[in-house]
Amino acid sequence: MMMPFRVFVTATDTGVGKTETSCALLSLLAEAGHRPVGFKPYESGCEDLERPADALRHKQASGASEPLSQVSLHRFREPLAPGVAAERLGQVPDFQKTLDAFHAFQGRSVVVEGAGGLLVPLDSQRRVIDLVSALQLPVVLVARAGLGTINHTGLSLEALFRRNLPVKAVVLSKGFEGVDVSEEDNPRWIARLYGVPVFGPVPFVQDAALRHETFRQVLRPLLDTTGIRPG
Repeated sequence: MMMPFRVFVTATDTGVGKTETSCALLSLLAEAGHRPVGFKPYESGCEDLERPADALRHKQASGASEPLSQVSLHRFREPLAPGVAAERLGQVPDFQKTLDAFHAFQGRSVVVEGAGGLLVPLDSQRRVIDLVSALQLPVVLVARAGLGTINHTGLSLEALFRRNLPVKAVVLSKGFEGVDVSEEDNPRWIARLYGVPVFGPVPFVQDAALRHETFRQVLRPLLDTTGIRPG
């Protein structure tokens, strides 16, 4: 019987590659014979609340058959932190509902994707890091590849370490074409300073299909190190 692969994908900021990372992991797991599910409990910026873009991409990458209502619980139209968007609507997202939905995937490989960075509010009392802590999952932290990432990545890692939350890897993602001389040194320095595996930088690729395959190739060794060998 295959051991389930379970991680929480978060980031140092919004728009740095969480969904690309999540989808790459899900498709690699599906390829390896797992029945993975992508769980995106909080999603903002939904142009169509019936078709949350990130959750739909998870389903496509994983091939999972679960209905959206099980994998995409709290959806908001405005591109704001979930807690902020909910408050504007006079709502309080049900945190227990989120936990119950996750625990329904018992025994399955699951990739949970957060919203924004670790300190983004989910409601008036909880932030993304509180969800990581409640689920007790190892973290894959996605960060920009270039100048400034040592600081931003370090702040996020130290927040996780203070709560004794395990970090499986850091993934550095390049968000633009061009040269940033810091990219050559950043992976080595982050690994040396914080003792975590660092993958990337994932190069910038404009085409969506090629970008997905590029993330898959960079992240394939992450699954290899856990005994999962995608074909």
